[in-house]
Amino acid sequence: MRNTTNIFTEIANKINTKIKNGSYSIEQKLPSEYDLAKEFNVSRLTIRKAVDLLIKQNILIKQKGKGTYIMKQTDKFQSGKNGLLSFTESARAYGKTSKATLITFEKTTQLPEEVKENLQVQEEPVFHIKRLRFFDEDPMTIEEIFIKETLLDEATLEENITGSIFKLIEEKSDIAYSHQEIEAVLATDELSEFLAVEKGQPLLLVHTTTYSASGHPILFDKSYYRGDKYTFKNILHRI
Repeated sequence: MRNTTNIFTEIANKINTKIKNGSYSIEQKLPSEYDLAKEFNVSRLTIRKAVDLLIKQNILIKQKGKGTYIMKQTDKFQSGKNGLLSFTESARAYGKTSKATLITFEKTTQLPEEVKENLQVQEEPVFHIKRLRFFDEDPMTIEEIFIKETLLDEATLEENITGSIFKLIEEKSDIAYSHQEIEAVLATDELSEFLAVEKGQPLLLVHTTTYSASGHPILFDKSYYRGDKYTFKNILHRI
């Protein structure tokens, strides 16, 4: 017997598949709850939960008094589409594998002012990690991460240095939200070599500070993303 708490997730995935293959058109309303319940042989409550999940994922949008519509999507990988996820979790959400090549790993107190300000540290040791990240075999981003030493065991970090940093942090601290600033830059010789793009090609430089629920800074991340492969999704709803 299926776990009833997962049925609406399965239905949401099936609806999303029909959106992707064109069975449900972006120019038309989504079928009614009654019709969807009949189509998938589930209750209208299950359909309602599935639709709510797809709205949270910015796949559907509900217009009061008019119905539910499919939002226009992009072919690029969209950071933020499914909330605050690690790079590893984002890859999994797109059906991709992730891997990392280590460029730099050190524990240091010699920090740029930008890092000190965002992590609210002065002389405290901080882990500095620089990695090249891949979706499958495609280089996607060079990330430079600074993490407070108190949040990670050094031996454990070294052992898992190319894996999910979020997963390691969450063994000691909750992760609640991030603030991001995004700017456009051009690929230098070094960046073009790592990311397999031409020198001068536009990249996205993202400065991210990640916080615990209590508002304490956990991690500062300065990453370069391929502009031809990656985008940051922020849906603005008119109220």
